[in-house]
Amino acid sequence: MIFIEGNGAKIPVIGLGTWELRGRTCARIVEQALRLGYRHIDTAQIYENEREVGEGLRASGVKRDDVFLTTKVWTNHFLPKDLERSAKESLARLRLTEVDLLLLHWPNPQVPLAETLGALARVKQAGLARHIGVSNFTVALIEEAVTDCPETLACNQVEYHPYLDQAKVMEACARHGLALVAYSPVAKGRIKNDRALARIGDRYRKTAAQICLRWLVQQNVSAIPRTSKLERLQENINIFDFELSEADMGEISAMGSAGGRLTDFGFAPKWD
Repeated sequence: MIFIEGNGAKIPVIGLGTWELRGRTCARIVEQALRLGYRHIDTAQIYENEREVGEGLRASGVKRDDVFLTTKVWTNHFLPKDLERSAKESLARLRLTEVDLLLLHWPNPQVPLAETLGALARVKQAGLARHIGVSNFTVALIEEAVTDCPETLACNQVEYHPYLDQAKVMEACARHGLALVAYSPVAKGRIKNDRALARIGDRYRKTAAQICLRWLVQQNVSAIPRTSKLERLQENINIFDFELSEADMGEISAMGSAGGRLTDFGFAPKWD
């Protein structure tokens, strides 16, 4: 497995996103992903599947130390008195003593960021998370977070796919040594009907999804596609036997715009 680095964290470049996976399906997909060679699993409190993710991890037989596991704190637990308790509850559901990465899921302007980051740092200091980071942070919020957090931040997890230009966020992350992790890397399936991506895929004998994931990996980005289909698991990880040309990379990047976002929440800030 290939890794990217974010201030000391080694994050596998391909992982499994688990948003909307529930119950036995979730546990089974996590187990199968790990058996196929995935070593990066992403979950969150708001997904309500941490328990099943833990079950899949144990059923896989893969050593815990070989798996990079991320979970995220939801915004209603950002007060310092709530955050550590919330992190411990996630660990109890996962049946783990620590996660590899604990993220703030979205910005919450109702709670001072410095206070939340202080609590997040204390979670790391207490040994509940090996690394900490943020998700859905803009350039301005990245700068604020890096300045205010008592501990080093490892990553920013954001929506990123060919239709969304994230160049400014990528530059800010690189400036501060943060890894970039991409969710919705295949634009929630919309890329399957894209003629340009299909044409590029034909040249490499790869699917549009594989082209998207390879495009991200070649930018030193970790991608966490979500799937409930076992056959897609193999497809998504089978991207290490080819390399996109510079021209193809440029053509795919040119598809992006600032208005290509598919996921947002009412409390999210304006994006840079």
